[in-house]
Amino acid sequence: MKRTLLVLVVLCSSTLISIAQNPWNGKVVLQGFWWDYWNNNYPNEWADYLSELAPRLKAMGIDAVWIPPTPKNASTSSVGYSPFDHYDLGDKYQKGSTTTRVGDKDQLLRMVAILHANGIEVISDIVLNHVDNAGSTTGAGGQDLYALNNYDDNSTSGYKNFRYVSYASPASATTASNYLNRSGRWSKNWPNFYPNQFNACCNNAINSVYWGPDISYESNAYGQSSCTSCYNPSQSSNYMRDGARDWIIWYKKQTGVDGFRFDAVKHFPTAVVEDLLYNCQYNAGFASGGWQMYSIGEYVGSATEMDNWVNAVQDRAGTFDFSVRGGIYSMVYGMGNYNLANIPGLQQSERERTVPFVNNHDTYRPIIDANGNYSGWNTGDELAPHIDPNEPRLGAAYALAFALDGSPMVFFEDLFDIEGSDRYTHDPTNTTELPTRDAVQNVIWCHQKLDFKAGAYKVRHSSADHLLIERSGKAIIGINDHWTNWQSQWIQTDFPAGTQLHDYSGANSSDIYVNSSGWVQIWTPPCNGSNTRRGYTIWGPSGVSGGFSPSAITTTQEWQMFDDLGDSHASSLGQGGAIPSGSTAMRTAGRIFSKASQITVNLYPSDNSQSLTLNIASADGSTVLASTSGTGTLTLTYTPSAMNYYTLQVRNTSSGNTGQHAWVKATYTAPEVVNTASYKKDPVSVSTLAASELALYPNPANNVLHLQWQSGHVGAALVQVYSVEGRLMQEQFYQQQTGMAQSLQLPTDALKPGVYFINLTEGDKTSRARFIKQ
Repeated sequence: MKRTLLVLVVLCSSTLISIAQNPWNGKVVLQGFWWDYWNNNYPNEWADYLSELAPRLKAMGIDAVWIPPTPKNASTSSVGYSPFDHYDLGDKYQKGSTTTRVGDKDQLLRMVAILHANGIEVISDIVLNHVDNAGSTTGAGGQDLYALNNYDDNSTSGYKNFRYVSYASPASATTASNYLNRSGRWSKNWPNFYPNQFNACCNNAINSVYWGPDISYESNAYGQSSCTSCYNPSQSSNYMRDGARDWIIWYKKQTGVDGFRFDAVKHFPTAVVEDLLYNCQYNAGFASGGWQMYSIGEYVGSATEMDNWVNAVQDRAGTFDFSVRGGIYSMVYGMGNYNLANIPGLQQSERERTVPFVNNHDTYRPIIDANGNYSGWNTGDELAPHIDPNEPRLGAAYALAFALDGSPMVFFEDLFDIEGSDRYTHDPTNTTELPTRDAVQNVIWCHQKLDFKAGAYKVRHSSADHLLIERSGKAIIGINDHWTNWQSQWIQTDFPAGTQLHDYSGANSSDIYVNSSGWVQIWTPPCNGSNTRRGYTIWGPSGVSGGFSPSAITTTQEWQMFDDLGDSHASSLGQGGAIPSGSTAMRTAGRIFSKASQITVNLYPSDNSQSLTLNIASADGSTVLASTSGTGTLTLTYTPSAMNYYTLQVRNTSSGNTGQHAWVKATYTAPEVVNTASYKKDPVSVSTLAASELALYPNPANNVLHLQWQSGHVGAALVQVYSVEGRLMQEQFYQQQTGMAQSLQLPTDALKPGVYFINLTEGDKTSRARFIKQ
C-alpha cells in the first residue's frame, strides 16, 4: 500500500513525478448535504430529497453519495453529529419523535436502494467518539449522581445513563423509572466514558470531552450504573469496543451502505477504526465490502500526521487531504501570487484512499440572510477556511483536485448553486430551481469520461502560474492562476505520436496533435473570465462524448428480529421484536421499496426445529401477497406488478411454538425515479407533522416570534427552540384547547443572530419549522 516516489526526468522548469495509480478507489463522491441541510418540501425527510435527486446525479457521473449521520439524536433539529441511540435509524419513538433529520428507517433504506438503482454507492457518516443527551425527552433518568460526584468531567454533569427504547420496552412515559428500564441494545453507563476509575480525562485528544460524554474504548472501561432499580445488565472487558464492532456490522447489513466516512478520528483510538473496518471488509457476511470498500477518516493535520494515521489503521481508510487543500485555498485566494509549483509537494504519501477536496461541511459555514444569500461566515466553526463557490478560481480548484490521486470529493454547495430565495424551497429535480455550476459539472464529466484514474499521475510541468498534470495516456490537465495572462508550455506526454487531442473544457476551440517526439503544446486560459473557462483546461483523445449509464446495483438489507431492537410503541414503525412464544401473532421485520422486479426474501431462524411463516405483504401490511412456511431457512420470491413499499412479516406457524430470534434478509432492486410524495405511509405510523402546519412570523424575527397552529390535542403543548447544532436554547409549555387555532408570542431577544428550529410537541406528535433571528 506504500507508494514510491520516482524522480524520472527534468523538463524545463519542473520535475516529472510518476506514481502508480489505483483506479478502483478513484470514485467521484458527492457530499449529499451541507451543514444545516434542510428543504421545506422535505421536512425531516432528507432521504426523500436525495432519492429524488438521484437520477440527476447519475446523469452527471457521480459514483457515490456521502450521506449525513443517520442514528437518532436528541432532536431532529440536530444535523446528526450528536448521536443518542445508534440502533435507532428512525424506527423507534423516543426523544419526542420517530423520525430523524434524515427521515424514518423505511425512507432511509429506500434512499439507499434508489441510489443503488441509479448505479450510485452510498457512503454513510459515522460518529463513534461520543454520544449525547442521556435521559428521556425531559432528561429524566439520564444523570448518574455517583459519576457526577466522583468522576465529573466538568462538562456533562453526570448525564451518562444511556437507556434505549426496544420492542420489549417502549417509551410509555418520560419518567426516570420508565427511561432507566428501557432495554434497547448497547446501553451505556458512566464507566464507559472518560473519566472512569481506570482512565482519566481531558489531557489528550482522545480522552477530552468536546461534544458529549466521551467514549472510553479501553478494555477496562466497563461497569454498571449506580442506579439500583433499573435495567442494569453486567458488562465485561472490551464492552464498548465490542459494542461498536457489533453495531457497525449490524448497520452495514441493515442499511446496505457501501462505505463509511468516520467523524473526528483524532478523538478515538486508531485500533478501534482498524478493528471495525477489518470486520466490515471481511466479517460482515453478505455485506462484507472487501479490501476495496470505501472508507475515509476526518483527520485534520499535516501530510505527515495524516500518513501516520493511515498507516496506523493499516491502510483500511484514507483521509481528506487537508495538506493539499491548504495549497488549493492559497491558490484561490493568492490572487495570482501563489506558486503553483508547491502543490505536488503538499500531497500525502499514503494515497491509496486519499480524498482531495475543495470544501466540505466542516470548512464551509456561511451565515444565511432572510433571502437565502450569504451575509457572512461563521469562521469560528470552520476547521479550515472556506472557499467561496463564487470565487472565479473555483473551476481551477476542482480541476486541480480531480487531477490528483485519490477519490475527489464534491461539496454540495459547490456543485449546486442554492444561494438565493430557492435555498430552502427548491425542487431537487428542477434544474432551474436547483442549477449546477457549469465548471464543476464539466470537471466531473472530464474526469469520468476520460478515465483520469486509470492513468498514472505525472507532473509534466510546474511553475509559479502554470501546473500541467498528465493522467498517463488519458488526459492532460492544465491549471493557470494568473488573472489576465494565458500560459503556454511544451511537454512530453505518454500519448502516441500523432494522437489528436481535444480540449473538453471548451477553453481551446482547436484540436492539437502530439508530434513525432511525443511532445505537445498546452495553452491554459487566465482566470478573468475572458474565456469560457477560468484558469483550467482538460485535454484528451478526440471523439469522446455522451453521458453516463452505470449499471443498477441490487440492494440487500437484513433485519434482526430481537426484543432489544425495534419498538412496539403505537407511534413507532412497529418493527422488530422476537417471534413470541405460544402465539401466532405477526411480527413486522421491515419494509422495502421495490420496482416491478423479483424480490427474494430469506428467513434464518435461531431454532430450525419449529415451523415459521414468512410473508411479503402490501405496503400497509394488510394484504399478504406471497407466503411460505416451514422449518429451517426459508426462501420466498415475489415479482410485484408495480413499484411500492412491501412489508416483510414473520410469525409462528403454530401457537405451540416457543419464542425465538430470527433474521430476515431481502434482495431487490428499487426504481430509479420516484416521486416520494406519492408513497406516504398511513398517518398512524407517522409521528412528525409537516412543518407547514406551524406558521411563524415575522421570519426573520427580531425580539418576538409569533407562532400559529391548529390544535388537535387536549392539554399542554411543549414549544422548544433548538440551535442548528441541536442544542436546546429555550422551552415553554402552552395550555391549549383542541380543535382551535392557537397563537403564541415567543420572546427571542436572548438568542444570538442565526438559524434556529422550533419543535411544537402535542402529545405524541411533533411539528417543526425553521426561523432566522436577526
